[in-house]
Amino acid sequence: MNILEGKTILVTGGTGSFGKKFIRKALQQGVKKVIVFSRDELKQYEMKQEYTDARIRFFIGDVRDKDRLYRAFDGVDIVIHAAAMKHVDACEYNPFEAVKTNINGAQNIIEAAIDRGVEKVIALSTDKACAPVNLYGATKLASDKLFVAANSYVGDNPTRFAVVRYGNVVGSRGSVVPFFKKVRETRVVPITDERMTRFWITLDQGVQFVLDNLERMHGGEIFVPKIPSMNIMDLAKAIAPECETKIVGIRPGEKLHEAMIMEDDARHTVEFDTYYVIQPEFSFWSKKFAEGGKELPEGFEYTSDKNAEWLTIEKLAELSAEM
Repeated sequence: MNILEGKTILVTGGTGSFGKKFIRKALQQGVKKVIVFSRDELKQYEMKQEYTDARIRFFIGDVRDKDRLYRAFDGVDIVIHAAAMKHVDACEYNPFEAVKTNINGAQNIIEAAIDRGVEKVIALSTDKACAPVNLYGATKLASDKLFVAANSYVGDNPTRFAVVRYGNVVGSRGSVVPFFKKVRETRVVPITDERMTRFWITLDQGVQFVLDNLERMHGGEIFVPKIPSMNIMDLAKAIAPECETKIVGIRPGEKLHEAMIMEDDARHTVEFDTYYVIQPEFSFWSKKFAEGGKELPEGFEYTSDKNAEWLTIEKLAELSAEM
């Protein structure tokens, strides 16, 4: 029996790219019920036209509203927390709103999950939470810390919390692949910096990684997948080989390279064949939870420019054509 079979699942931000893909996968794995929790009634209406399974319930609500979360979490076994303010520029210009959603919302999720007896909560994080340089990254770092620490004060409650951290999901709304496909009609592709590198993960891979970690989590982990890197110029050549490129400069709050594990975190991180686990520094955490993993060498960093695996222009063309 898989982890979702017979369970009631709630997905915050369930009308987003990840949420929709995760819910479709969950419905294929024998869930009892799936609750879509989000604040946009139009997106929920549109999703209802596409997803007609009788096991789906739609809840209008905001993670800022603790009372609504308490109502929504009634009878829920597993929560996938995907709701967030995630656009860097929007967070920079609306900082208090970003804090309310990404930090206060995380606290509300934690308290509602514990009080309602939810079994497992996985929160989606981002590479930008690793050594953050913008407000979005800072709020997600705070959120990660809250979810990890939540395992320390659940008491006798069975609720456990973990975090999944990966880079930009290629092909999701607002990501670079659909943007490049759109602007290639102009015959000019804007490039922020020709040295820029990024990790590559698809929606399918992201969803599967969350499902895998629901199975393996003990509580307090930050899971990081091993995924390939790409150079932004290679991606432009793969998607729009006939177009010119124009260097426009790095935007405020943007990094030249992505990072998911920095040296200080690496000291309490273990490596597995296909992923890393940043272990919590808790008294209850047992080394047996990380059996099969190996310690990382001193000075290790997992960044997109120092990655061991890279996508070629040919492979990027093949992958982007599928989106």
